Amino acid sequence: MTATTTAPAAPTPAAPAGGLRQSVRDSLTVAKRNLIRMLRIPEVVVFGLFQPIMFVVLFSYVFGGSINLPGAGLDPGLYREFLMAGIFAQTVTFATAGAGAGIAEDMHKGLIDRFRSLPMARGAVLTGRTLADLVQTGLTLIVLGLVALLVGWRTHENGLKVLAGFGLLLLLGYAFTWIGALIGLTVRTPEAATSGGLIWLFPLTFISNAFVPSQNMPTVLRHFAEWNPFSATVQACRELFGNLPPNYPVPDAWPMQHPAWASLIWSIVIIAFFRTLAVRKYKSATA
Repeated sequence: MTATTTAPAAPTPAAPAGGLRQSVRDSLTVAKRNLIRMLRIPEVVVFGLFQPIMFVVLFSYVFGGSINLPGAGLDPGLYREFLMAGIFAQTVTFATAGAGAGIAEDMHKGLIDRFRSLPMARGAVLTGRTLADLVQTGLTLIVLGLVALLVGWRTHENGLKVLAGFGLLLLLGYAFTWIGALIGLTVRTPEAATSGGLIWLFPLTFISNAFVPSQNMPTVLRHFAEWNPFSATVQACRELFGNLPPNYPVPDAWPMQHPAWASLIWSIVIIAFFRTLAVRKYKSATA
C-alpha cells in the first residue's frame, strides 16, 4: 500500500478590498506610515524649507527694488507683498519632486510590490502617500508664512479670505503631488524621480506671474503665463490676501479675471487626470 501525499496549494493573494470606507481606512493607514517616517527623518523637512526661505530673501532684498510693478513702481514693500503669493505657490508645487522620489524609493526597495500583494483598496497606497505629503506641505506653509511676516508681508483682507487663499495653495500642491506620484512610478530610481519632478517645474513657475507681471512678457509667453494653472492660483491668492497694488491692471484673460474659479478648476482637473493615470500605472508597475 502506497501513501500518497498532496502538495499544499500555493496561497492565492487576497482580492483587493472595496468600498469607500475601506479605501479611506487603507489610505489613512498608509498616510500614518509615511508621516511616522517623516518624523524619523526630520532633516528632509528642514532642508525642504531652505529653498523657499532663500527665494524670499533673494527676491525681497536683492531683486525687489529693481522690479517695476504696474501701479506701484519700484516700491520694495509693495513688491514683497506681491511676491509672497508666488513664493507660497512655488513651494507647494515643488513638493512634486519629494512625492515622486518617495514613491520611486518604495518601488526600488520592493515595498510597492508588498503593498500590492495585500488586500488593500485600489489607489490607497498612492492616496496615503499624497495625503502625507499634503500634511508636510501644510507645515512648510506655516513656517514660510512666519518668515514672510518677518520680512514685512501682510494681508489686508478678512481671515476667511486668507484661509481660502491657503486652501487653494494646498489644493494646488495636492494636485501636483499626483503628478509626482506618476513620475515616481514611471522612473526606476529616486534620483531620476527628483530630476524628473523638478525639470519641468522651473519653466512652469517662472513663465508665470509669480515673480514679475505677465504684462511685460512677449506675446506668446504672456498668453502661456495667463493660462498657466500656477498663475491662476498666484493671482487668486493675491486677491484673497489683498496683496495686489492699488492700481494694478489685471490682464483680460479669463483665468486672471476669475482666478479663484480658475485655480479650483485647474486643480480638480489635474487631480482627476493624474490620479487616474497613477493608479493605472500602480496596478501594472514592477520594481
